[in-house]
Amino acid sequence: MKVIICGAGQVGWQIARHLASEKNDVTVIDSDENLVKMATDTLDVKGVSGFASYPDVLADAGAADADMIIAATYSDEVNMVTCQVAHSIFDIPRKIARLRSQSYLDAIYSDLYRRDHLPIDVVISPELEVAEAALKRLSFPNAFESETFLNDQAQLLGLHIEESCPVVNTPLRQLTDLFSTLRVIVVGVRRGGLLFAPNAGDQLFSSDEVYLMCHSNDAGRTLEVFGKAEGEQNRIILIGGGNVGLRIAKTLEASEKRLRVKMIEKDRSRAEFSARDLERTIVLNGDGLDSGLLDEANVSKTDTILAVTDDDKTNMLAAVRAKSRGCKKAIALVNDPTLSPLMEPLGIDAYINPRSTTVSSILRHIRHGKVNNVYSIGDAEAEIIEAQVMSTSPIAGRRIGEIDFPEGVIVGGMLKEGKMIKPDSNSKIEEGDIIAVFALSKDISEVERLLQVTIDYF
Repeated sequence: MKVIICGAGQVGWQIARHLASEKNDVTVIDSDENLVKMATDTLDVKGVSGFASYPDVLADAGAADADMIIAATYSDEVNMVTCQVAHSIFDIPRKIARLRSQSYLDAIYSDLYRRDHLPIDVVISPELEVAEAALKRLSFPNAFESETFLNDQAQLLGLHIEESCPVVNTPLRQLTDLFSTLRVIVVGVRRGGLLFAPNAGDQLFSSDEVYLMCHSNDAGRTLEVFGKAEGEQNRIILIGGGNVGLRIAKTLEASEKRLRVKMIEKDRSRAEFSARDLERTIVLNGDGLDSGLLDEANVSKTDTILAVTDDDKTNMLAAVRAKSRGCKKAIALVNDPTLSPLMEPLGIDAYINPRSTTVSSILRHIRHGKVNNVYSIGDAEAEIIEAQVMSTSPIAGRRIGEIDFPEGVIVGGMLKEGKMIKPDSNSKIEEGDIIAVFALSKDISEVERLLQVTIDYF
């Protein structure tokens, strides 16, 4: 597949790394020559320096025979015009644009993106993706990562293993014997900074980070088994009243649970705007790092604080200060992935990486086969790929134990006739089944091959 990626920032570079590693023909465009050089020096991609919306720049990038263009520059308008030029002049079949402004995302203007208006096939909103990720973290504050799959019947949880964990030093094969009715599979383990797919004989040790796939109905019991029992999450403080914070607050207000939500916003005009736009949320104007203001917000009796300003250090420090003053759980929005190793030492329970959420959203739309969902884990170390099995797939009609999956691949869940089951080596994968597969980055291309439909299907 020939793909043009416009924008060589964090998201564009990450998408380029994914696609190049899978032997796609990738060209990166950016107006910053240094970013283009960095991409071409570190990745197997071609680079073009210039403005992505200029027809001659797109022509130099090979737009005449490109299969897809991903417009992920920092400018909404450049991304929109790029897609228009890609359609009108080069007739590129698939166009994806990242748009940040809420005005462009309002549902009443969705007609704007029709092919006869502004031809964008997929619109990605980083703020919307981040808000949804934050809400999922709030659902499981004891997990550092959470995502749903298989029609919301499967739950991915990332957990820190502590000495008090009931199953520490227990071979994974024994989990089935100990908890025969628990529908959970350990799909990934990070130990000493290295992520791997475990086998049945592996044990879990204190300080490991594990990724579990369980039935959504078993999530509470799974957390108990792994020493992470959840308490009620009724009192929440949001630090930051920007678009992300406001969207989270509105969603929490619409919840069936009677939540007590408070928001702290530093900018007075933005705080007043949020207060007018929200109904039950208490909005405080001030600095989220102010100990006095945190005490005024009753942080010591708060279940979770969620820091979602546009400044990483503010979010981290606010989370740390809130924990030091008695808040039970702290979640921080952190854009810089190099800061993630500091989370555990600082006592921050979970963090949200906007880059990872946006990358996951874009990958969802560019995978081969009938892919429903893609979720990027860590710093693009692995993915959870959810896909429907077609009749022409090499794995259709075979039992899992008979399939030559790479060592870094584990089938974490399977949807059969609309019901999620816990797969084992005897589970037969049939046409129409939907499977959720954990795959290390080096094995993704092989998973795609196993999932991909053949040409005679069309």
